[in-house]
Amino acid sequence: MNDLGHIVVLTLIALSGFYAVWFRDLLSSVVSLAVFSLLLSLEFFILQAPDVAIAEAAIGAALSTTIYIIALRACKALRRSNGGDQI
Repeated sequence: MNDLGHIVVLTLIALSGFYAVWFRDLLSSVVSLAVFSLLLSLEFFILQAPDVAIAEAAIGAALSTTIYIIALRACKALRRSNGGDQI
C-alpha cells in the first residue's frame, strides 16, 4: 500500500507540474504550482521528513503562491493604468 501511495502522489506531482506549464492563464498556473508544492510536502511527509514537509508547505505553497498572486494583481493594475496591452 505504501508503494501505491508513492506512485499516486508522484503521478499527481507530475500532472500538476505539467499543467503549471501548459495553462495559458497565469492564475491557473499559479494554482497548479500551489498544488504541486502541497503534493511535494505530502511526499516529504510520507518519506518521514516532517520538518521539510512543513517548510515546503509554508514557504512553497503559502508564501510563494501569495507573492505570485500579488504580482499578478500588480501587473493587471499596471496594464489598466497604461490604457491597454502595452507592457
